[in-house]
Amino acid sequence: MIRVTGLRKSFKQVRAVDEVSFEAGDGEITGLLGPNGAGKTTVLRILYGLLSADGGTAEIDGIDALTKRQEAQARIGALPDTLGLYKRLTAREHIHYYGELRGLGGKDLKARTNALIDKLDMNEIADRRVAGFSAGERMKVNIARALIHEPQNVLLDEPTNGLDIMSTRKMRGMLLALKEEGRCVLLSSHVMQEVSALCDRVVIISQGKVVASGTPDEIRESAGADNLEDAFVSLADGNREVAQ
Repeated sequence: MIRVTGLRKSFKQVRAVDEVSFEAGDGEITGLLGPNGAGKTTVLRILYGLLSADGGTAEIDGIDALTKRQEAQARIGALPDTLGLYKRLTAREHIHYYGELRGLGGKDLKARTNALIDKLDMNEIADRRVAGFSAGERMKVNIARALIHEPQNVLLDEPTNGLDIMSTRKMRGMLLALKEEGRCVLLSSHVMQEVSALCDRVVIISQGKVVASGTPDEIRESAGADNLEDAFVSLADGNREVAQ
């Protein structure tokens, strides 16, 4: 479970995250939505442990992610917004390497690596060096790295970005499987169809603030909209007008 309370982060004169609070529960998929520059990625980076916060709290399974970063990081699998890969390593070597960093080894690591390669339809690229991979192929490697240690909490920044239709369907199926296993899944996405189909709860951030949270139906009802996309536009734009 992930709990964020009163989180704040500024970059010089810009308040990127302003008193953000929300919860993402186990056995649920929580969507973090917002326009570009709204603060979504900053929140995720604080949860990853890549950024410090100016104030507030962030907990991963009750562990303070701000003061006990390594303990919290052991409980998460993260797909960040930047997909850095070692060009000379193969896809399989990347997954294996990250498994070793997580303390895995032997037959268990090999079995987990093979299982992820099958689930993500990576058999044709598994033993190729990643130099020259397409955006979708790079995304698959990064997703496999995030899941190799079977984390309780999975944080994903635009997980289907660059994937083709078949790979996107497989990714959505994997996210639903993680939910069924009782994992906590927190993802950011700009694809409203994806959010509507996957997310149990939605948190909308605009201008660094949470402007709405609840189930997709509750979000639509609160905005008086027929669909989630219209509700998102209404709520996000309304907050921008107030801020201006």
